[in-house]
Amino acid sequence: MNEPFPAPATSRRHTDPGPATGDVLEFFAQGGKGGQRIRVALVGTYAPRKCGIATFTTDVREKLATYYPSIDVEVYALDQAGSGLDYDPAITIIRAEEPGDYARAARLINESGADVVWVQHEFGIFGGRDGALIRELVDGVAAPVLATFHTVLTCPSPSQRAVMEHLLTRCRRIMVMSQHGRDLLVDTYKARRDVIEIIEHGAPDRPFGGEEAARERMGLNGRKVLTTFGLLGPGKGLEQVIEAMPAILARHPDAVYRIVGATHPVLVARDGENYREGLMARAEALGVAGHILWDNRFLDTDELLDQLEACDIYVTPYHNLGQSTSGTLSYAVAMGKALVSTPYIHARELLADGVGCLIADNAPATIAKAVNDLLDDPKALMNAKLKAYQRGRKTIWPLFAKASAGLIRATMAPSARAVSPQVVPGMSAVFSMSDATGMLQHSIGIVPDRRHGYCLDDNARALMLMNVATSLSESDRMRWSIIYASFIQHAWNPDKGRFRNFMRFDRTWCEDEGSEDSNGRALWALGHTVEHHPAADIRQWARSLFDDVLDGIEPLRSPRALAFASLGGLALLRTGVRHDKAHALVQESCAMLAHLVDVSRRPDWAWFEAVLGYDNPRLCQVLIEGGHALGHKRWLDIGLETLAWINACQTGVQGHFRPIGSESFGKSGEWKPFDQQPLEAQAAIEAAHSAFVATGDKVWVEQAAQVYQWFFGANDRGIALADIASGRCRDGVTPLGRNENSGAESILAFQLSHYSLSQLLRKLQPQQIKGIQIGHTVECPGAQSASYS
Repeated sequence: MNEPFPAPATSRRHTDPGPATGDVLEFFAQGGKGGQRIRVALVGTYAPRKCGIATFTTDVREKLATYYPSIDVEVYALDQAGSGLDYDPAITIIRAEEPGDYARAARLINESGADVVWVQHEFGIFGGRDGALIRELVDGVAAPVLATFHTVLTCPSPSQRAVMEHLLTRCRRIMVMSQHGRDLLVDTYKARRDVIEIIEHGAPDRPFGGEEAARERMGLNGRKVLTTFGLLGPGKGLEQVIEAMPAILARHPDAVYRIVGATHPVLVARDGENYREGLMARAEALGVAGHILWDNRFLDTDELLDQLEACDIYVTPYHNLGQSTSGTLSYAVAMGKALVSTPYIHARELLADGVGCLIADNAPATIAKAVNDLLDDPKALMNAKLKAYQRGRKTIWPLFAKASAGLIRATMAPSARAVSPQVVPGMSAVFSMSDATGMLQHSIGIVPDRRHGYCLDDNARALMLMNVATSLSESDRMRWSIIYASFIQHAWNPDKGRFRNFMRFDRTWCEDEGSEDSNGRALWALGHTVEHHPAADIRQWARSLFDDVLDGIEPLRSPRALAFASLGGLALLRTGVRHDKAHALVQESCAMLAHLVDVSRRPDWAWFEAVLGYDNPRLCQVLIEGGHALGHKRWLDIGLETLAWINACQTGVQGHFRPIGSESFGKSGEWKPFDQQPLEAQAAIEAAHSAFVATGDKVWVEQAAQVYQWFFGANDRGIALADIASGRCRDGVTPLGRNENSGAESILAFQLSHYSLSQLLRKLQPQQIKGIQIGHTVECPGAQSASYS
């Protein structure tokens, strides 16, 4: 529906089909992606709006439908308040000045399952200062973004630069229509050259030489016709041609200058027809008014081409020499017209090598000479037309559509290759980030970054991995368990009743008290160690420190910190020991979390808080485990309900895992899909594991198995984060691909996800495994395989 929303490889020039044409055609003939159709969300102005971008966007949709019908294009059209335009009902309208419309459009695009979002960018069509509201849309869409920059400014204002640079952080691919535009993006805006494609503006494919028949239809027999068409405004420079007409008529009295097009609507709204009337008055004063033919209409493309066919010489006397795209110029070249133009960017490139005549700006005498030289020499005029027509063959719509289809293909996320959780990840990534102190926090690429030292969170997770890893010798397990345990032990500060969190590389602490969440996670790791570590000595140490901490820790108030600590308490209780304080901790935390759901619940919001944060499923997990262990059905029911709700929020319409993006953490309103972090996948898998233990419902196994494939490319960018052989995991999915760093949190999230899913699958009976998509086994040097039977 088009009702407005309620407010709430190296760049290359595509000019010749070349040998790749068959590959692209074959790709799209098969549906492009495993036989499926391709869905493109096309964002820009659109017919019946009267502007060049609207014409281009409309052409894009129509040409793709004609030449590549396997691409489904859905239009999201920018419109101005009070325009009164009657759009096709299938088009979604974005009111340019309504921020909520951009967020809602992003949500609709995500729900549509779009494979690519193609934005037509021009500063003036989007709301906000210099079109800044487009950021609301590109930040909210999950599909890869392709942007066509119709204008690339040489000297942008600070706000224009900010908008451009933000868009560049979101675009997987960029299209420009000129070499100059590409160079500006690289040199001025520091864009990556390898993601920029040059696709020249598309143009009609009509036979050469239809002037005489067209002039006869229009009543112009025997006339020599000059033409300019497009929306009128002072930047068009039409007064220069009018000033040149006396000199042209002195040699060629049968010449006429046709000015075809309505005055730009924005100019009409501001100044009425002052510009056009000024031109008409100047023509009267020069005595050439009878030779200026006006057609004050915005013509549809077919009628426009019929009128252009009658033209001998097409003139673009534009003042803006920085103009990088002119659809009218592209049309005229493709129609085989002699060209006279000021040297704006598009004209310099398209009319190079003698395709047209470039003249200085503000030089009517030069225009007159160029026109007279052509009209004086019919052979030269014909040669100019033929040369333009031959150049235009490189820009006709079939070739434009072919290049655009290829660019859509390059922008799409590739299909994922499933990996079986039977394949056990290697451990070299864990140990390359570790030393005698503990596990370092961050890396640059795969190299540990010592500047950021260590943290309690990561060493707690590392100890949990030592508890469950199956690919370790017992001597290696004990060596590294002691190192990570020692870090946790040293982090405890009994004087403050808190664990410290951050440690410098020189082993000095950055603080006396760490965050509540890090304290909760340390308690969780201790309880987990009591439950799972194979060595009795390590289990005994963990139990002793758990008791000391629970006796001395200052009360935790953060919901997540309480959830983490309670998961540790539940792990301890599952060992069969009586532990009143652990029991009380679980009781208090689950009661508080259930209450939060009661007070925060809305018809469309089954959650603990008014916003979403990180590690969301942990809140559900502790209610599920607590309800199951303590026989409290209401807690279990709330945990399962909220887990199902957050899982629905974190599942794309294509079925893959789409975690809440870090840009959304703690913010109200529509959540954003980026950046996506491995920690969220781990939380989703382990919470699903707990849900299966509590219910025996196979749907939770299927959920966990699907989330696991996120690590291997079943994500919004089709990019693998995890490497089975080394056990390494990159730091997340970004709008442009993946964060190439590989810090401790990400490595451990992947490793622990594997072991949680592996243990979950071992709980299934053989007949239960049937029908669960758990990936296929791949050959990975250095990797091991596990068995579920």
